[in-house]
Amino acid sequence: MSPTREKDVPTVASSQSSTETDWVSRFADDVIAESERRAPGKPVVVASGLSPSGPIHLGNLREVMTPHLVADEIRRRGYTVRHLISWDDYDRYRKVPNGVAGVDESWAEHIGKPLTSVPAPAGSAYPNWAEHFKAAMTQALDELGVEYDGISQTEQYLAGTYREQILHAMRHRGDIDAVLDRYRTKKDGAAGAKGGKKPQQKKVDEAELEAAEGSGAADEDDGGSGSAGYFPYKPYCGNCEKDLTVVTSYDDDSTELNYTCSACGFAETVRLKEFNRGKLVWKVDWPMRWAYEGVIFEPSGVDHSSPGSSFVVGGQIVREIFDGVQPIGPMYAFVGISGMAKMSSSKGGVPTPADALKIMEAPLLRWLYARRKPNQSFKIAFDQEIQRLYDEWDSLARKVADGSVLPADAAAYTRAVGTAAGELPSTPRPLPYRTLASVADITAGAEAQTLRILSELDPDNPLTSLDEARPRLDRAENWITTQVPAEARTVVRDEPDKELLGSLDEQGRESLRLLLEGLDSHWSLDGLTTLVYGVPKVMEGLEPDAKPTPELKAAQRSFFALLYRLLVSRDTGPRLPTLLLAVGADRVRTLLGA
Repeated sequence: MSPTREKDVPTVASSQSSTETDWVSRFADDVIAESERRAPGKPVVVASGLSPSGPIHLGNLREVMTPHLVADEIRRRGYTVRHLISWDDYDRYRKVPNGVAGVDESWAEHIGKPLTSVPAPAGSAYPNWAEHFKAAMTQALDELGVEYDGISQTEQYLAGTYREQILHAMRHRGDIDAVLDRYRTKKDGAAGAKGGKKPQQKKVDEAELEAAEGSGAADEDDGGSGSAGYFPYKPYCGNCEKDLTVVTSYDDDSTELNYTCSACGFAETVRLKEFNRGKLVWKVDWPMRWAYEGVIFEPSGVDHSSPGSSFVVGGQIVREIFDGVQPIGPMYAFVGISGMAKMSSSKGGVPTPADALKIMEAPLLRWLYARRKPNQSFKIAFDQEIQRLYDEWDSLARKVADGSVLPADAAAYTRAVGTAAGELPSTPRPLPYRTLASVADITAGAEAQTLRILSELDPDNPLTSLDEARPRLDRAENWITTQVPAEARTVVRDEPDKELLGSLDEQGRESLRLLLEGLDSHWSLDGLTTLVYGVPKVMEGLEPDAKPTPELKAAQRSFFALLYRLLVSRDTGPRLPTLLLAVGADRVRTLLGA
């Protein structure tokens, strides 16, 4: 009996076998087969985990996009799929992140509390820390077309959903301790284990990870052992709400548990079968949920390939303690930002999916995750590289349209532009991003001038409304205003540079005359491109379409530098054809001394 199937939906590459297409199809094959083996007749379950401990960044997004793309391919094949996103909002608040607006060192007093018990940053519209940082991510996931079932771990624990699993873990605490002890080092002793950070919190630099382990922050991941023995459960204090508690005794029959709080000195006796204010330690919590939710597929960070990591240990605990099976799934590599090291959500100032979606369209961002195998690292461009990235994306779209695209590239493109539910919003007239950015730079967002320039790019098919160029135009404008330094912005001269014009020799004056003479007949993006590259050729006695030589390229660079100095008082700037269109023919004539 197969997993639950919905109506037939065309696959991404129905004419190709999965091994000839892409990594997503290959994982979909494996997940369907595994689901049929483990849970025939039931929906296929894939999972992600996100901790709203701070800004949820673009590295964390890979934790979601990897199973999302696989789940979406399975949906396209007609199966019912549940993509679970566990919001680990019942985790402890570990540290005050740097660079987060509305947060200062006074938030340190909340370290040890559940994230949902920590106040939101000052000025936030959300009730607590976790909801504040979840909000931007949920909005981004909606824009990216990610379909999922969100699970708040605060709600799950406080509702007693995992009570039987908690009691089971406490009854088998000796067995759990024995599994963990296989990985404990002499240095850590009985109180700690190495490598136990959460997968979604693993995008950390080595210094930070070592500091966490050295300070004992990682000890809570396996529970550690005290004088009363090992316990895989940690209560949150009934007085100060912090998890700086020590279980001093526990009775399996009555489930009576005694604990004391090292933060405030509070002590309490509770019955665990009725008590909900606490949680299993991470290395037990994660495998418990695998078994409880029947997860078939879940990726994890590359850090989990190390001995003692949560994924490695969890595989044994889920099998030996909870009678479950570890999910299949790849280790995924880091995602970086151009010019930035590995990202960590415990530090402020790292770009988030919401930040990326301000400067790029959702299909492009999806494509970055779809085209690379999970074990391949890649970078997301917030600098000038974004223009080259968009050129590559537009080139791919043209190949898809004319049928020259390779199967794997076609599959990645299809996964980027839509999901099984339908296509994502797109720009009706996807003009080159670098052109839109240049125009936005020169016009400073003035719509009338922007429309005038864009309508002149292609006189045979003029743009009639800026809405035709949106949302790409808006993204390019955002990139210019938020990512390009003020000193790098383009400012067109108000008056001609008479000193420079007066210093030109006969050759310089003749090159300007040829350019001005050809403006009217070449007034389009393609025409002006031909003109500005052709003038130096004509000056050398060549035809405008002559192939460039090293000498000719040097002459072109010299001519371009002259035009930039006369138009924007710099040696470089936006592409000259775009700049000329933006400045306008009359003003070009004035500034070039016509």
